[in-house]
Amino acid sequence: MNDKSLGMDRPIARRDFLNGVAVTAGAAMIGGANPALADAATQDEKGYYPPTRTGLRGSHPGSFENAHALRDGTLKVPAGKAPGDEEHYDLIVVGGGISGLSAAYFFRERKPDAKILILENHDDFGGHAKRNEFTLNGRLALMNGGTLEIDSPRPYSAVAAGLLKKLGVEPAKFEEEYAKPDVYKSLGLGRGLFFDRETFGADKLVAAPEGKPWAEILKGAPLSPKVMADIVRIQEEKADYLPGLSSDQKKAKLSRMSYADYLVNVVKADPGVIPFYQAMTHGEWGVGIDAVSALEVWPFEMPGFEGLKLAPGPAPHMGVTASGYAGGGSESFHFPDGNASIARLLVRSLIPGVLTGHTGQDIVTAKADYTALDKPGNKIRIRLSSLAVKVTNVGEGTANPSVDVTYTSGGKLHTASAPRCVLACWNMMIPYLCPEMGEKQKTALHSLVKTPLVYTTVALTNWRAFKELGVQHIYAPGSYHTGFGLNPTVDIGDYKSPRSPDEAILIRMFKTPCKPGAGSEGEQNKIGRAELLATSFETFERNIRDQLQRTLSPGGFDAAKDITAITVNRWPHGYAYEYNPLSDPDWTEREQPHVIGRAPFGRIAIANSDSGAAAYTDSAIDQAFRAVSEVVEIG
Repeated sequence: MNDKSLGMDRPIARRDFLNGVAVTAGAAMIGGANPALADAATQDEKGYYPPTRTGLRGSHPGSFENAHALRDGTLKVPAGKAPGDEEHYDLIVVGGGISGLSAAYFFRERKPDAKILILENHDDFGGHAKRNEFTLNGRLALMNGGTLEIDSPRPYSAVAAGLLKKLGVEPAKFEEEYAKPDVYKSLGLGRGLFFDRETFGADKLVAAPEGKPWAEILKGAPLSPKVMADIVRIQEEKADYLPGLSSDQKKAKLSRMSYADYLVNVVKADPGVIPFYQAMTHGEWGVGIDAVSALEVWPFEMPGFEGLKLAPGPAPHMGVTASGYAGGGSESFHFPDGNASIARLLVRSLIPGVLTGHTGQDIVTAKADYTALDKPGNKIRIRLSSLAVKVTNVGEGTANPSVDVTYTSGGKLHTASAPRCVLACWNMMIPYLCPEMGEKQKTALHSLVKTPLVYTTVALTNWRAFKELGVQHIYAPGSYHTGFGLNPTVDIGDYKSPRSPDEAILIRMFKTPCKPGAGSEGEQNKIGRAELLATSFETFERNIRDQLQRTLSPGGFDAAKDITAITVNRWPHGYAYEYNPLSDPDWTEREQPHVIGRAPFGRIAIANSDSGAAAYTDSAIDQAFRAVSEVVEIG
């Protein structure tokens, strides 16, 4: 379809002044010549409210360019302190995500009168726990721009669960009282599958409700008879494809082959089934079935294993996600804005006057005053759009040892100091911040390659097409976004989700820019990261409009008329790296890079979910608690 028919000429809010491409780094980045930096330093202005910004979000223009310049050696950082007045605190936290905010919370518990500075490179607090906020026909509508929900492969630790309880969050109770999963089901909406013409030869959407035979679901799909028959067999047959082996032997064998290899070489399916299953692992691992072991996907009830009669529970050579879910998992709850509500609760506790309300329920609609985040009289201050570029232990062995943190803000360099520092930032950045660190520790930190991903939020005038087509979520393995669906229905506090298909709604689209066949998970992640940073908002928008039009037009959808806003939350550095048993060595715990990397460095401790090698909120909290315990022991 042409751009006009898709609505590319229609007015739509976007902040794409850098076109999504990394700026050429250099000294001018600190001199105020970069419009992203000049625009970012506005948190003290009345009306500053980043959750409503659309266009390119997540790692938005202005949040990362100086980091890339530091990496490339083109950012000029003074050997000593930056010129100007120096600020002094009891603790400096680098990173205002959930781990950094939790570190401030735990330190305040130990030292109630402490002065704490939190530096955050993005224009909003929360790190990956971002809030996308819209007003649709006068109604508040929320979507997560990053971290989706309270959920983990294992029950929350006493520390993490205890923090949620202190903040007023009870996941099991909230799930029972406020989640409304049956709303879409009551309207007859279920799963859908979209076959795109580029991958499968023709565009075709099919409904795939639970319990319907797969032969009926795939009837009319653009698949060869052999591929269709093999998909039906994989989905429904209960054959033992590894006869003569014990459960432990089967698990050991499955741990050493990819799920793609299992389907083709063990199940003996036609290789033509691979494009259909390829993206089923994107949501958990950020890569396709060519880079994830068959054993990893088994606990998620992916097809092809039922006849193997594997014993419940984890096994050797399983990653943290798979082994955890094989044994159960944690309590779960999805706030309408994802875990941005947890970040907001932490900020409300840390800095009075920023957010209204008092409970874990009213935080969803609480009003936020960003101008109160960094007031001089606050014991705890959060400074946004402030990127640390050098963190140095100074004066060790003297009467007043400290940590100097040099950072960029408002196009200038500044230095703050404190007796202790917690680096709750992305761990692979730390070797550039602390070049004096030992090579073994820097090498370990560099190896933690995060998983790139995209959460896209699209505002629609209505969702009648979904009702007409009988779908609420669509798996689209060959499309630009490999899945999208209606916003989960949650009613909590004063927040109410839409009920009628005639009402405006937000939909979530998911994309992982991995490259099948391009090597290990880490190698594919590096390629995907480069792709995200080079993709303009215009490219995202056109692909979004094209995909929605091609998928939903049989239900009456019109991309030009029905789309009112788009927010692309791109995360070139997304999920914390979790070890992949298919490609990583069998390290002992002491040999694991994240354990080596998180060791205290002088008066500097290291937090973030990266240092737990687990991409979950409880890991971020637990690592913050450990890091604070380390700096408190320093004295």
